[in-house]
Amino acid sequence: MTDKHEDAATDLLIKEVDEDLRQEELNRLWKKHGGLLSLAAVALVLAVAGWQAWQGWDAKQRQAASARYLETSSLIEQGKKDEAAEVLGKLSAEGPKGYRLLADLRRADMALQAGDAAGAAALYGKVAADTSVDKVYRDMAVIRAAYLTLDGGDFATMEKSVEPLAAEASPWRHSAREILALAALKRGETPRAAELFAKIAEDAAAPQGLRTRAAEMLAATGQRARS
Repeated sequence: MTDKHEDAATDLLIKEVDEDLRQEELNRLWKKHGGLLSLAAVALVLAVAGWQAWQGWDAKQRQAASARYLETSSLIEQGKKDEAAEVLGKLSAEGPKGYRLLADLRRADMALQAGDAAGAAALYGKVAADTSVDKVYRDMAVIRAAYLTLDGGDFATMEKSVEPLAAEASPWRHSAREILALAALKRGETPRAAELFAKIAEDAAAPQGLRTRAAEMLAATGQRARS
């Protein structure tokens, strides 16, 4: 039988040889790839530093945009609407994504207050067409633009953009259906208008004001809601 001391000495020798082999392999790999590993480490450091620098720059840009946006409220209160419009125009063109959206919505609101429905509709159309904007805001802009173009707009284009929002799963279906119903009335398609008004009036999820308005419009058509 092998002596226990000899076994322990053998195990120790094996471990030392194994460690030497591993160290030798590491040295060989370092000599072969050490330059690349050094470059990779430097690249990683530069990437982290670049990311941190960009975050700092982005934060400053957002702070500056926030200050400019708040400035427009003060300018409007002082009656300096032209100056406010100029600031908002720059924000719309150059500001961070969120502030571009806020600037366009504020510009559309200012256009409406000035009686420029076409200008407001164009701004809402700009928001609706901007794929960098979240879908919920694009859909809202579609609805607002459609309401503003009911009196003399391009019905075919307007209805094409609104139709998908009238689907049952759409959170905008009530407003979309009202727009489509009003457009149908303007074309003399009374049964189609009545059908849409009835859907709104019968939808318990629709806002109460919109349901009441739809019921009144349905009655005005002389049609009856479905039982």
